[in-house]
Amino acid sequence: MPNIENPILNSPFAEPNRHFQFDEHGITDTIVPSRRQSSYFMPIAKPKKKGKQQLLDKNWVADREEANIFINGVRERVRMWREGGYKGVTRTTARLLEYWNDESRDKRLFFCQIEALETAIYITEVATKYGDAWIENDLGQASALANPLLHRMALKMATGSGKTVVMAMLIAWHTLNKKANPQDARFSDSFLIVTPGITIRDRLQVLLPHSSENYYKARDIVPPYQFDDLLHAQILITNYHAFILREKQQAPKITKNILNPTGLPSVFTEQPEDMVRRVCGPFAKKKNIVVLNDEAHHCYRNKPLDPDEMKELSTEARKEAEDANKEGKIWISGLEAIKRKMGVKVVYDLSATPFFLSGSGYPEGHLFPWVISDFSLIDAIEAGIVKIPRVPVADNSMTGEAPTYRDLWEQLKDSNPPLPKATKSAKAGRIAVEPHLPAKLQGALHSLYENYKKSYDHWAADTVARERGRTPPVFIVVCNNTAVSKMVFDYIAGWEKPLTEDTSVPVPGALALFSNVVDGHWSHRPTTILVDSQQLESGEAMSDDFKKLAAVEIDEFKHELRQRFPGRDVSQIADEDLLREVMNTVGKAGKLGENVKCVVSVSMLTEGWDANSVTHILGVRAFGTQLLCEQVVGRGLRRMSYTVGANGHFTPEYAEVYGVPFSFIPTAGSDKATPPPLTTRVRALEDRIECEIDFPRVQGYCYDIPDPELTYEFNNDSKLSLSTRDVPTITENSPIVGESSVHSLDELKTHRMQEVVFRIAKLTLEKYFRGDGTFPERGEPPHQWDNEVQAWRFPQLLEITRHWLAECVTCKDDTFPQLLLLFELAHDAADKIYHSIMASKDSQKTLLPRLQPHDPIGSTRWVDFDTARPVYTTREDKCHISHVVADTDSWEQKLAQTLEEMPEVVRYVKNQNLDFTIPYTLNGAERRYIPDFIACVEDGNGPDDLLNLIVEVSGQAKKDKAAKTATARTLWVPAVNNAGSFGRWDFLEVTDPWDAARTIRGHVARASRP
Repeated sequence: MPNIENPILNSPFAEPNRHFQFDEHGITDTIVPSRRQSSYFMPIAKPKKKGKQQLLDKNWVADREEANIFINGVRERVRMWREGGYKGVTRTTARLLEYWNDESRDKRLFFCQIEALETAIYITEVATKYGDAWIENDLGQASALANPLLHRMALKMATGSGKTVVMAMLIAWHTLNKKANPQDARFSDSFLIVTPGITIRDRLQVLLPHSSENYYKARDIVPPYQFDDLLHAQILITNYHAFILREKQQAPKITKNILNPTGLPSVFTEQPEDMVRRVCGPFAKKKNIVVLNDEAHHCYRNKPLDPDEMKELSTEARKEAEDANKEGKIWISGLEAIKRKMGVKVVYDLSATPFFLSGSGYPEGHLFPWVISDFSLIDAIEAGIVKIPRVPVADNSMTGEAPTYRDLWEQLKDSNPPLPKATKSAKAGRIAVEPHLPAKLQGALHSLYENYKKSYDHWAADTVARERGRTPPVFIVVCNNTAVSKMVFDYIAGWEKPLTEDTSVPVPGALALFSNVVDGHWSHRPTTILVDSQQLESGEAMSDDFKKLAAVEIDEFKHELRQRFPGRDVSQIADEDLLREVMNTVGKAGKLGENVKCVVSVSMLTEGWDANSVTHILGVRAFGTQLLCEQVVGRGLRRMSYTVGANGHFTPEYAEVYGVPFSFIPTAGSDKATPPPLTTRVRALEDRIECEIDFPRVQGYCYDIPDPELTYEFNNDSKLSLSTRDVPTITENSPIVGESSVHSLDELKTHRMQEVVFRIAKLTLEKYFRGDGTFPERGEPPHQWDNEVQAWRFPQLLEITRHWLAECVTCKDDTFPQLLLLFELAHDAADKIYHSIMASKDSQKTLLPRLQPHDPIGSTRWVDFDTARPVYTTREDKCHISHVVADTDSWEQKLAQTLEEMPEVVRYVKNQNLDFTIPYTLNGAERRYIPDFIACVEDGNGPDDLLNLIVEVSGQAKKDKAAKTATARTLWVPAVNNAGSFGRWDFLEVTDPWDAARTIRGHVARASRP
């Protein structure tokens, strides 16, 4: 096989247009100028023979390539639909697709993420219109065979390609469509998200719109003006263990046998209906919910097992198959019970490896037949979205077979001394004999460790990177059972050597950087941990045996907690919760697991374990299929940096892999440690809370009218003409407040004029007449704010609307007034009516801000993000945020320095990820302006009444900049100041950062004059 220096061929943001060619020997360095077809490699049954010849079957040609005919057919139809402009979708869907594809976004979505949604949208909204009913028919047949009660669609996406973002996009698409048209049965606003364990369950809290870290804002999934509509969604996140039927009451076994004859449902255990009520209680009377299965390759009902097939499996492989089948049965049975009780509209499966496993009763390695889109690991590597796994391709002991450390298990299973077998109980504590490893395992550990040490030394020498929060690289070992993992762990981290019956001494581990024994004592900050992810993921208590094995680590981390949080009662923290917290925070600065360099895992590391600092992987277990290989290698594929290079591509990152016979790209790359570009963690610092700055989140502007009587004055600006030139013959009917459905023009014409009047008046009321014109004192809880509509004005608005329709609306051609029920025309009507009212109130109105109803106050305290851009470290007495992020070479840094040196500036902040925006209009479209800085200035009114000065550094004059700054001066600042509850605000443009101090002082002096 060739050694490919850089396998990144494509941009992550565009459809792949190049790929490496494969031949019968594997990958070649020939580049094909087209997208790769979807295919997978189906394992071929191995001949039953012994000896070294069997090793030859563990290479690329041991698998047979199978084209995914269904997926390729769907992909082609979706491509044609995309290039044709996304015809046939709802208006809401069209807006989302336009927003997601906007190339000017700061947070661009990967092509694979958008394509996954395109495929789901095409099947749901478009396919049957364009003669593609075969797609639904094929999916129906696939479900009938494997999931007769459920309608499933699987999205195959490589580990690290952003499945969580896709889940957020699915939720947004369904929810916004359901909000726009509650009668559209294709959509739902109720979602059950099911995960294989609590790590992913907890990590997916970002899918809750109310979460402070929600992805809808963090990844810019929906336009800001539509975010509030997401709050209508009901989202429940659980791990499949919740589907296990629980005991309702405890009783002795003999009592259960007497009261519960064999063959009848137990009166002591939940029935499926009881489980559904317990799990889905928050949904109340909701029907036809949408299910999202994360890591869905666990979820299917196995066929009856073939005894001969099971005999072919090793004891451990048979145990894994039985456990997988048991877990899958619980998961799928739970969903079927929910379907019967509540109804399930559709199940979206997300997985990097949606294949049937060995022992499932299905052909091993076959793709789930309900997969509708595929972005494979090779696609992700060629797009640079993930790290590139490097596996051994040669060594100096080869005699024609594969390299020794390629498929390590084949070298170890008959080793002398043999590896220990799995036992029902492990020896308690650390008192043990010296760990003796087989020579090839020991050699593999040291060989990979030496390579790791180069990466570690590079990290240790980079003072700037460490100061910016970059944690050390991580080495993981995946073992086949508890006994082997404990032996490997003791060898790496250290063990307790007995001296007498009552005394012992700690012995350092053989790999110095990973040793938990330092200077003859157990370290209070362990660098190596032993985890059993299956026990930790279930949410149940760990076994006593494993607690004994991990006793010292548990004590060490409790000691660290006491050091970090003096006075905290650490004894109340469950051991499993503590270890779970450590495992889930490996590689995360400021967290309990930040110092961990090595993780030794019992069996497979859990999906969702998302440490992006993993650089080295060692497998000490059997890998029967490429599926298992990909699952293990996937734990080390998440990139550290997403900074795009000058060519529009990502820079290659690598993961070194031993012992996982992964048939993929054996890339050479560079032998030097080449870490990704540095990133800086920019965050609010708790010890600088006195520098906190808060601000109102303004959604729009309106006027307060103290006069209870509304008057109006119609003029030329009040007039509205309706023409068929601007109205399609079939359209999405979007009446008041976004509720919509699809109508023909003739059907729309049947609506009574009274309905038109009512809906336009209601929209005008809800859009412009809220609150009582006053705002609370600063610090008052937002939920106490008066944001209710002024319902008492509705009768007057009805009357004004009737007059406006009669006097100001012109129907050209074959149009009719009922067209004003359409969303955009209804808003145009409300705007004209409102401005007609304002025209008659020139001396009796006060401009006020319309605040975001669900998050009206922003603050610097929520800032926490990473950046690869240049940064300026801020002064602790001036800025709540640790750094100023620079968009240019110098002016942000210079302005920050100037603000810090000005004594009248009490505190300041760069407006980066603050969500401080100023709404404005350009060419009729609503937009959001993000000014540069906020500076709180002492202008003579005392420290309790500072001037909040918005500072914008302006370059070349542009139309949009003029609209932004004009709105800031003439609308935002007056409206916020009139509210009287957010302090005093002003706006200033600075054209020269090196003259900013004089400019700011001159502006403040002029503004403070009587």
